[in-house]
Amino acid sequence: MSIKKIDWEKMQGLVPVITQDASTKEVLMLAYMNKEALELSLSTNIAHYFSRSKQRIWKKGESSGHIQDIVEILLDCDDDTILLKVNQTGVACHTGRKSCFFTNIKNNEIISEVEVDTSAAYGVIDTLYHTIQEKKNTDPTKSYTAKLLQGEENSMLKKIVEEAGELTFAIKDNDEKEIIFEAADITYHVLVALASKNISPDRVKQELTRRFGMSGIDEKNARTNK
Repeated sequence: MSIKKIDWEKMQGLVPVITQDASTKEVLMLAYMNKEALELSLSTNIAHYFSRSKQRIWKKGESSGHIQDIVEILLDCDDDTILLKVNQTGVACHTGRKSCFFTNIKNNEIISEVEVDTSAAYGVIDTLYHTIQEKKNTDPTKSYTAKLLQGEENSMLKKIVEEAGELTFAIKDNDEKEIIFEAADITYHVLVALASKNISPDRVKQELTRRFGMSGIDEKNARTNK
């Protein structure tokens, strides 16, 4: 397959990828590739994608070990969609299910069970963020997270200010237990705010990584001079 057949400019740099189990033909997930991710997939025979939420290339299974060995890559008749046939190690979905397609849209019924506990692999922050994302369209009378996300934005943001104040007072009081409790609260509310804008915490980690080797004064001056 020639990558040149894909009009990357027309596709705004990203092509949708349908990933299918090579043996069972089950559709596992839908993701996107940019040109570099496709080149990496072709050269390594392991699926690489471009994450729109993380704004970076990610090797499938880089955290969990649930990699996808590529069997075949097919391009559709319009040269704008890829079908990726893979041998899946473990599960494809971050929820621990084999496929990312498990919710009946008519009645919200979950049609497949969790096969693998992925919380340890992805870490508590990423797991919590994805859990918050999943709560976006649930019943706000039954989910506090859904109530925050579906309510007034000012109410959601006010909680961050409130929790920041409570954390400050806990630190001032030198109350270790309360410091931890309030730090957890503000972390949750910050993640809710990030989820409302579809900004993955991975992007915050990338920004923190970028700042290593740069003094705080230099970093602030760089922002001021923009």
